[in-house]
Amino acid sequence: MHKARIQFAPMIQDHFQKLAQMSQSVEETLGESLFGLVHNRVSQINGCAFCLDMDVKKAKIRGERELRMYHIAVWRDSHLFTDKERAALEWSEAVTKLHGDNISDELYQRVREHFSEKELVHLTLGISVVNVWNRLNVAFRNPAGSADAYFGLDKAGL
Repeated sequence: MHKARIQFAPMIQDHFQKLAQMSQSVEETLGESLFGLVHNRVSQINGCAFCLDMDVKKAKIRGERELRMYHIAVWRDSHLFTDKERAALEWSEAVTKLHGDNISDELYQRVREHFSEKELVHLTLGISVVNVWNRLNVAFRNPAGSADAYFGLDKAGL
């Protein structure tokens, strides 16, 4: 286990609040379950233990099925996700792992079948915000579970 580094949140409190507001706006547009799946998948890709820990606890509190949480990493082979959720997870991976032209017209069209223009913009913004949270928490080694009381995640009982 690594030692925590800088406590970044107090140093960027105004930005922290703006990022939180953007996350909330995306969650309101897409729904907390869908955005929770996206948040979890992006955090898995980026190796953010702090965010993954938070995602699982939030999911438990909102009543997400536990098996679905286990299957997020293998969503392509799982029958537990709707077509819309699968499209969101595929888009999340492509937007997080940017390289060259990996966001093809075919992928864009597949995702557009499930999302309105507003929803797709919010989904993409949400993925981007999760990437910011991940990068801050990974760079400064924010310990998993260290903000549970602040965010009310101790209610998850995990």
